[in-house]
Amino acid sequence: MSRILVFMLMMSTYALASGGNAEHAGTDIIQRTVNFLLFAGLIWYLVAEPAKNYFASRSQSIADEMKKVQDKLKETASLKKDALAKVSAAEKFAADLAVSSKKENKIINDSIMTQCDADIETMIKHQAVLIEFEQRKMVRSVVEDTLKDALSQSDDSFDKEAMANVILKKVA
Repeated sequence: MSRILVFMLMMSTYALASGGNAEHAGTDIIQRTVNFLLFAGLIWYLVAEPAKNYFASRSQSIADEMKKVQDKLKETASLKKDALAKVSAAEKFAADLAVSSKKENKIINDSIMTQCDADIETMIKHQAVLIEFEQRKMVRSVVEDTLKDALSQSDDSFDKEAMANVILKKVA
């Protein structure tokens, strides 16, 4: 059907075309107008549908791309919102961690100080015991030396006065 229509349009173009005579120059406008309308109709018939399809598909692809961009924009906005929520959660966790570490630090510091105080008291008691032990040891050695000196002297001069002199020598 379309071939027949195209054939008829082509034939009418030849039939209505001007012969190029100069004597018919005034009536030539009607044939040219009809010829132009036939040509425009033929072009419209041949080009209109593919052009409409092209522009419709192009509009649809632009709309699809726009929708994809909007979807990505929404997805990016939601990811940004999630990231900001995670950042705020991380900041809160960091603040809580700092507070708990300060508390743990205080507890550990207090326990170390308590242990140090207990160790110092133990060392003081131990030192007192050692001092007392050394004093007894010194007293024993003085007593032993005094007794040895007293026993080494003769028995006849061993009286209270001699004993007092020996003890006074050792103490001084």
